[in-house]
Amino acid sequence: MATTATVHTRSSTLTLFKVLTAIAIVGALNWGLIGIFNWNLVDAIFGGGVQEETSTTSRIVYTLVGLCGLAALPLLLTRHYEGAVRRGV
Repeated sequence: MATTATVHTRSSTLTLFKVLTAIAIVGALNWGLIGIFNWNLVDAIFGGGVQEETSTTSRIVYTLVGLCGLAALPLLLTRHYEGAVRRGV
């Protein structure tokens, strides 16, 4: 029988996994827009537009997307989390 702490930890981990995955997907879509249309969604929202003039906020967003992608790698590579996602824990 799972303890309350175990259930809470699993729920928190699944929530973290979903947030990291969503941010990585947004980053991937943005890079797709850059690659296909040469249009940068993050710069359109936060300012900038030319590589040398990219706003500080845009650079922070890019950094966060990169860090989230790195943080999500172990979650994607661990079978425990695959099972949790399938079970909806």
